[in-house]
Amino acid sequence: MDATSILTHEHRIIERMLGVLSNYSAKIEQGKKVDPTRLRDCVDFIRTFADTCHHAKEEGVLFSEMETHNMPRNGGPVGVMLAEHEMGRNFVKGMASAIDGYERGDAGAGREFVKNARGYTSLLSQHINKEDTILYPMAEDMLSGMDHELVERFEGVEKKLGTNVHERYERMVEQLEKDSRA
Repeated sequence: MDATSILTHEHRIIERMLGVLSNYSAKIEQGKKVDPTRLRDCVDFIRTFADTCHHAKEEGVLFSEMETHNMPRNGGPVGVMLAEHEMGRNFVKGMASAIDGYERGDAGAGREFVKNARGYTSLLSQHINKEDTILYPMAEDMLSGMDHELVERFEGVEKKLGTNVHERYERMVEQLEKDSRA
C-alpha cells in the first residue's frame, strides 16, 4: 500500500467516527440520554487515532516532505491543512470540556458538546475531501518514488503508539457505530 492510500484508508475510518458524532449529537438534541463514557470514547478516538496517529503522519512525514520539495507551508495548501488541524483540536477541546457537565445533567453542556461535535464534523468532512482530491494527488506527483520511505516513516508513528493500537481504534469505531444507532 502506498503512503497516500494509507492516509485515505484512515480517512474512511475517521469519517465513520464523524457519523457516530452526528448520531450522538442528534440524540442529545432530541433529549435522549447518551452514555458519557461513549462521548469520552469519541474524544479518545479523535485524540489518539485521528490526531496522534493520522495527523502525525501528515504533519510529521507527508507535509514535512512536501515542504522539503518546495511546497510552501505559509500561503499554500499545507498551511491550510495545518490550520484546519488546529481548528479541529479546538473543537475536540470543546467536546471534552462539556462531557462532565453533560454527565451531571447540565443541558447547556449538552448543547456545547453538540455545537463542537457538529463543528468538528463539518470541518473534517470538508478537510478530508480537500486532502483526498487535492493535496494527496499533489503529494503523489511531488514525492513519486518515495513511497517506501514514507510508509516506513508512517510505521514509525504507529510503533510509537504501541502494538495493535490502530486495530483497537478500528474496533472501537465499529462498536460506537452500533451503540450510536441503537
